[in-house]
Amino acid sequence: MENLTMVTPLKQPIVFELEGFFVPPGYSSLLFFLALLNYIVVLLGNGVVLCVIVIDKSLHRPMFILVCNLVVCDLLGATAVLPRLMMHFLTGQKRIAYILAIAQAFCVHTYGAAVQTILGAMAYDRYIAVCEPLRYHAIMTSARLHFCCALAWFIALLLIAVLFAFHINTPLCGNIIRHVYCSNRTILSLACSPTLPNNIYGLSMTWSLSTGIFLIIAFSYIRILHASVKRGRSDSSAQSKALRTCAPHLVVYLLFEIASVIIIVSQRFPSVSHNIKKFFSILLIIIPPVINPIIYGLVSKELRGSIIKQFITHVSHKK
Repeated sequence: MENLTMVTPLKQPIVFELEGFFVPPGYSSLLFFLALLNYIVVLLGNGVVLCVIVIDKSLHRPMFILVCNLVVCDLLGATAVLPRLMMHFLTGQKRIAYILAIAQAFCVHTYGAAVQTILGAMAYDRYIAVCEPLRYHAIMTSARLHFCCALAWFIALLLIAVLFAFHINTPLCGNIIRHVYCSNRTILSLACSPTLPNNIYGLSMTWSLSTGIFLIIAFSYIRILHASVKRGRSDSSAQSKALRTCAPHLVVYLLFEIASVIIIVSQRFPSVSHNIKKFFSILLIIIPPVINPIIYGLVSKELRGSIIKQFITHVSHKK
């Protein structure tokens, strides 16, 4: 007679244990300091950009309002992962309650989806600004801007909410999450039975969203390039200005895609150590939020000038 192994579903309250990084003895403090430094840079860089745009009324324009949305998104992703990672390095604490695990996973996935939808909205804004400069303010009204921002967040939240709806009433038979942070895949990998509908929806959603945003951005930049070349024949300064205003958005998008590709490729090499794979898996959360405000601060002359102005004003008031 065939032996059957009975698997007993876990009962609430479920407490997961994150596998996390393998930390060699004596390196915990160093890794904690690096994670803390990364989080401080994220908070400082994105916080400065956010505050300056909110304070300076001259920056209350579509491009900078969309940058604000991207900043909020970056803060969401970094805050979902880095504080708990610091706790792991400092105290060795790896346990996380079920509700907190779902919340962390939901925030991480929302970050990944919202970054793309916001970048799609930014591509549309740049397309209108360069290709329809005389009609820009008539097209990109305050109402349309707020609609674009709301739509970007709504699409991201809806897609991720449907993804996590599969967690309802799904029995789990394990509590060890073999990753640095909680995600949809790592949690449902502990399910007592295969979760085929979730896997199909997850792959379809990821492919559709990434492909859709890529097509929007590709179409926008093909039209922008065409308009810039056409206009540059008569006015080279206009061409230079158009490309300069689009450069930060394109660099941010390429940075996000490069980080995504590194994550995917690293998982295809069994010989790569688990620690390195785990590090690559968090590149998307620790690198773009650090670099994005620097890119916009350095490339955008108006934003850079406003940051310097606010800093000088603040220092003079202190005196």
